[in-house]
Amino acid sequence: MRNGHGLGRRFGWLWAAYGTSALGTWLAFGAFPLIAIQVLHAGPVEVAALSAVGAAVGAAVAVPLGPWVEFRRKRPVLIGTDLVRCAALLTIPAAFALGVLSFVQLLLVSVVVAAADITFRAASGAYLKTLVPAGDLLVANARFESTAWTTTIVGPPLGGALIGLLGPVATVVADAVSYLLSALGIRAIGGGEPRPERREAARMRIGDLLDGWRYILADATLRPLFFNAAVFNGLVMAADALLAVLMLGPLGFAPWQYGLAFAAPSIGGLLGSRLARPLVTRFGQHRVLVASGALRALWLVGLAFVGPGTGGLLLVMGLELGLIFCCGVFNPVCATYRLERTAPGRIARMLSAWTVTTKASTALLTAVWGVLGGLLGPRTAIGLAGVLLLATPLLLPRRAETSPTKPPADPPAEPPAEPPAEPPAGPPAGPEPAPSRA
Repeated sequence: MRNGHGLGRRFGWLWAAYGTSALGTWLAFGAFPLIAIQVLHAGPVEVAALSAVGAAVGAAVAVPLGPWVEFRRKRPVLIGTDLVRCAALLTIPAAFALGVLSFVQLLLVSVVVAAADITFRAASGAYLKTLVPAGDLLVANARFESTAWTTTIVGPPLGGALIGLLGPVATVVADAVSYLLSALGIRAIGGGEPRPERREAARMRIGDLLDGWRYILADATLRPLFFNAAVFNGLVMAADALLAVLMLGPLGFAPWQYGLAFAAPSIGGLLGSRLARPLVTRFGQHRVLVASGALRALWLVGLAFVGPGTGGLLLVMGLELGLIFCCGVFNPVCATYRLERTAPGRIARMLSAWTVTTKASTALLTAVWGVLGGLLGPRTAIGLAGVLLLATPLLLPRRAETSPTKPPADPPAEPPAEPPAEPPAGPPAGPEPAPSRA
């Protein structure tokens, strides 16, 4: 019997697990910086380090985990990474209750959670292949995308209320519980999973760590999309950081107005994700990918002209609505396109390399634009990011491809492809401003 709105009971459990952990993400949005500031009395440098260093080090730690995940059953990896994140986060309220919480502990937990996030994404993209028919790949990705934007709308207001009542540590507990519930949901999926065949070499070699990047760079359509993701994601997040400085500083917006300017337009992401499949059905996957990828690059430059007052707030909301709507269409189409182009035995390594790179580029460009914002002013730096973003459509696949390119010859031998009945699918893990863990 099929349920989960037509994709089966097992997909329904995975979808529920994703929604639960995504809601936990947004309930705890901003909890780590608040704990650092309110509990540990950290300064701006420490708060910035918590966001940038934790993500960057977590990405570095996750590099060897992509090849490791490829040759293991994915469901135990998903459950394990959920439990690791739950346990790591629970050390924070425990230390707080004992009066021994420190900034170093916050930093270490952020590294562990970031590394586990990347590992989870790599495993989930490969695991969902076993759950849905090939023709439902875009449907599954669109549902994950819709869930991501729905929790973006609902989570922060609820989290803010919880912080107001019980403090930021309480939202960390809620996030940890969401991981536990996610692990239980994934365990409830049940069913079998093919055992990946191990490579001939018994031990991982240093060169194996680069397999994901080799595969991406050897593919004529994945390569430009990969660079597009790294540049687009980095520039958008770097500009958003400076926009916060501009709105909350010189323009004098209240914190609730700043939150509203980004929460309300998330409705566009929900709408875009719902339209992704009908648009692909009518116009074709490649046309929708290129059109939505190009249109999402047009909005950021307008943020350089934001002024004070109601007019400025409405301008931000309108521009963000356009950007997020285009991302809502682009993200599930991109996730589907990317996974269709990847051989089954390469998905975990490809996704790991992709996510590590986008996180690293975001950290790097955020740091660079922080310096530019100090030298040129936040408005000029935002405008520069917007102008550069206009060139990113050049890094989109120019031709529709019907089959994956031949894998590069230099990596070591790969396990044989899994049965063809298992379609290449996975939750959204691509170049989009999506929920990110503390």
